[in-house]
Amino acid sequence: MRGGAVNKAAYEQELYRLQTELVKLQEWVRAEAARLVVVFEGRDAAGKGGTIKRVAEHLNPRVARIVALPAPTERERTQWYFQRYVNHLPTAGEIVLFDRSWYNRAGVEHVMGFCTPAEHRRFLHQCPIFERLLVEDGVLLRKYWFSVSDAVQEQRFRRRLEDPTRRWKLSPLDVESITRWEAYSRAKDEMLVHTDITEAPWYIVESDDKRSARLNMIAHLLSTVPYRDVPPPDLDLPTRPPASGYRRPPRDLQTYVPDHAADLRSER
Repeated sequence: MRGGAVNKAAYEQELYRLQTELVKLQEWVRAEAARLVVVFEGRDAAGKGGTIKRVAEHLNPRVARIVALPAPTERERTQWYFQRYVNHLPTAGEIVLFDRSWYNRAGVEHVMGFCTPAEHRRFLHQCPIFERLLVEDGVLLRKYWFSVSDAVQEQRFRRRLEDPTRRWKLSPLDVESITRWEAYSRAKDEMLVHTDITEAPWYIVESDDKRSARLNMIAHLLSTVPYRDVPPPDLDLPTRPPASGYRRPPRDLQTYVPDHAADLRSER
């Protein structure tokens, strides 16, 4: 990562500006009945999840969906490999953010032996064909690989291990990725050779500094889509009509949540 970390105040200001543009992008996607797919891939703890969170933070969940699929079921293992991902592709006016995607087969499945060598080779052959078909059909496909150094990855793993609110992010597979660093590197290099195609190129995001990575990725995504500002409909708040005799039921007829915050207020 070139340069130092981004100042927090500057980061928050620019992030808000970019998120405002993402809302404009969303409205353009809806107005134009476009279909946008954004693939987020990279090593464990590379910052994919945090970036996805910032991308989707102010978007309409009915327009922008995050897809993070679990391990395939026994039935799904007998399907064409891409089949379960096809079910989650956007329809007109939708954005889909893949928190990991069909590229599982090129990474964790290949390195950990969850697929056969033949299945891996077939994936590398079929994936460019699959993606060309998507693009040919009008899907806007963007693919981002989040790159993190081994030292920073280990630091993030240790913070997850010590933070009870983030401990769930650390799995046995994550831990094992430390000892298989070079195997994952070779798998990534081979994946790029086969799938970095003109119709759907890979974009590498340096993510040792999370703030920079988020800003760089969002700014780049916006620069690749020819969206425009779609004016919202004119809305005026009506005048509230005068009261006509309605009375709220007594509070003791309903069950309210306890005032947990009262304890905090009393401490002041």
